[in-house]
Amino acid sequence: MMNKAILVFDVDGVIRDVGRSYRRAIADTVKHFTWGAFCPTLVDIDELKSEGVWNNDWEASQELVYRYFEGQGKKREDIDLDYQKLVAFFQARYRGVDENNWNGYICSEPLLISSSYFEGLTEAGLFWGFFSGAMRPEIAYVLERKLGLSSPVVVGMEDAPGKPDPTGLLAVVEELEKRHGLPENLPVIYAGDTVGDLYTVQNARQQRPLRTWVGVGVLPPHVQENDERQYVYLGKLLEAGAKVVLNSIEELSIGATDNEKLFDVLLHQKG
Repeated sequence: MMNKAILVFDVDGVIRDVGRSYRRAIADTVKHFTWGAFCPTLVDIDELKSEGVWNNDWEASQELVYRYFEGQGKKREDIDLDYQKLVAFFQARYRGVDENNWNGYICSEPLLISSSYFEGLTEAGLFWGFFSGAMRPEIAYVLERKLGLSSPVVVGMEDAPGKPDPTGLLAVVEELEKRHGLPENLPVIYAGDTVGDLYTVQNARQQRPLRTWVGVGVLPPHVQENDERQYVYLGKLLEAGAKVVLNSIEELSIGATDNEKLFDVLLHQKG
């Protein structure tokens, strides 16, 4: 099993449930900056993110505000929207009003995984890291404070362009190779919950065609609450290039025969 593959994980929707934190902050922000006229639903937000370019939730909030007012007949350039004020409002909802003692929505995010999962990957000879569009302190809050991971390899918002640009994914892979002295061109599996994550895999494949790149889709918890929404969301992930779509990232593990077969199938696929 040694040196079999590199696994890179998105954080939001894969490691933690952000349906009632990040997405709630988006809804609050859009409602505030449309003067209470429009509060997007989770379906509205998912539809925007399915376009594959709205990984940054500040920019997604701004876009939803713009689209609302455009729907009222206004031109985008005539809409008075201060981006920095929008970001500050969003962060006050997500982190809370006390920067030194967070008390916002982030504090109530359920974990979707246990630290023992990563221990199992390491014991199986797999190497892993994280590429997320979240800010590094917010990533550290879940990975280090809540999961207890020690100095994981992480690329966040501050470190690389937003998805679907593959720069951050490539950086995680390169850091893992450097840290562990890995051979070149081990297969890479990237697991994410959005179309943008899977487009990132496609773009990485174009830049590094000699390596096997595998995109794994993960259904975020909020879409699993409704069969129709789950079916639609799953279809979009597959259309964006997912080789498999899982209900939980822990389904991608070593230790059970079916899961080992899943790894084998994924790692022997090309393109």
